[in-house]
Amino acid sequence: MPQSYLKKILTARVYEVARETPLDFAANLSRRLGNRIWLKREDQQPVFSFKCRGAYAAMASLPAEALARGVIAASAGNHAQGVALAAAKLGVHAVIVMPVTTPEIKVDAVRHLGGEVVLDGDNYDAAFAFALRLGAERGLVFIHPYDDPGVIAGQGTIAMEILKQHTHDLHAIFVPVGGGGLIGGIAAYIKSLRPDIKVIGVEPDEADAMYRSLAAGRRIVLDHVGIFADGVAVRQVGEETFRLAQKYVDEIVLVSNDEICAAIKDIFEDTRSILEPAGALSVAGMKKYVARESLRDMQMVAIASGANMNFDRLRHVAERAEVGERREAILAVTIPEVAGSFRRFCASIGHRLVTEFNYRYSSPSCAHVFVGVQIQDAREAEDLAATLRAAGYEVMDMTDNEMAKLHIRHLVGGHARNVLHEIVYRFEFPERPGALMNFLDRMGQSWNITLFHYRNHGADFGRVLVGMQVPPSEQAAFRQFLEQLGYEFVEETSNPAYRLFLS
Repeated sequence: MPQSYLKKILTARVYEVARETPLDFAANLSRRLGNRIWLKREDQQPVFSFKCRGAYAAMASLPAEALARGVIAASAGNHAQGVALAAAKLGVHAVIVMPVTTPEIKVDAVRHLGGEVVLDGDNYDAAFAFALRLGAERGLVFIHPYDDPGVIAGQGTIAMEILKQHTHDLHAIFVPVGGGGLIGGIAAYIKSLRPDIKVIGVEPDEADAMYRSLAAGRRIVLDHVGIFADGVAVRQVGEETFRLAQKYVDEIVLVSNDEICAAIKDIFEDTRSILEPAGALSVAGMKKYVARESLRDMQMVAIASGANMNFDRLRHVAERAEVGERREAILAVTIPEVAGSFRRFCASIGHRLVTEFNYRYSSPSCAHVFVGVQIQDAREAEDLAATLRAAGYEVMDMTDNEMAKLHIRHLVGGHARNVLHEIVYRFEFPERPGALMNFLDRMGQSWNITLFHYRNHGADFGRVLVGMQVPPSEQAAFRQFLEQLGYEFVEETSNPAYRLFLS
């Protein structure tokens, strides 16, 4: 029994800087998953992350003489702010070593809390090594981000609150895992009082140090870690946290970046809060676990661990959330390059909502289109591909092709050779099913489409760029088509961007 940690957690001094965060019922998630889902809202801490708990608990337990010397930490994010806040509360000097690549917003946040920022190294490992050297030179006490009993105990107070707030049966608690401090503290407390509750860690599949270490029975050092969920991007878990995980953690679930993006959207729909990727990790893992185990009517808690989201990531998250939820299929389809083939292809898709369409004329015989289609699940994507193949189209599923999703979708196009009488128009389609087919029906087979780009962005109107071959003798008929269409349009044939990159 982890009695030593039970006492440490029960006596940890955290509430001088941290607050007891709410355990919110996630109505939308619960309805969709067929279980009762609760979110532990650590994103509502003063520094928008649970990290202030562990930092303060560790520092408040130090002898007065050690505190007087000052403290030092290495971090590019939430731990840095936690240490700076704790130091300000305790009235001690804090030095925070951050990589030179740290975004200015995070550097400013630490400075505003009173921390002395030292920028050194291109990554966390380099900053960590420098912090150890600098701390030794200046006699500062190093505050480890996770592999410290005081830090672990401070994070464990989250479990104490959960059991106080949720007094009914609880199937599992899902915890994001980086270095292991959070799950170590939560697991030690839960298993000492409620060993029937599962403690399940969640890691990104590109930063799975704990998963691999538990499988190997020893701490593994990763050669490379993905940094999308930068709050948990560690190459090696802690020695003490690994020991605790071996004893008390039931399992680790791995999730993809797309599944994390989908979880960020899920949490937003329930709370109207935007979590950082690491903060939504537990929800992504919980969804995967529920689907795998076919669970119904269970009570589960997911730790919403932080909301220090970089604003520039929001575009990527929105782009990938539907794919991560398996509510969008990305396909590469080859169609004949003849008038009307585009319309026939869209008819083969049926009443499904087209979420994206990228096409540029490339040869007189066939056309390669990059298309996104709204689906309900992975099975529907398979059925759609089978339907298109039965209609004579060559189909490749790109839903899990990272290069295609990151880059190729934005590069479909370029200059088209031997395209005569091309004109380019920008349209605003009403964002409703049938709008695209209405456009194609009205157009008929009069003019060949040479360029088409559309992406659903969740607005009332879809923005579409269309290129068509319209000979001078047919300009009047084309103008009449535009007037009868009823959509807003702007001609872009003279736009220098089109002239430079597409014509």
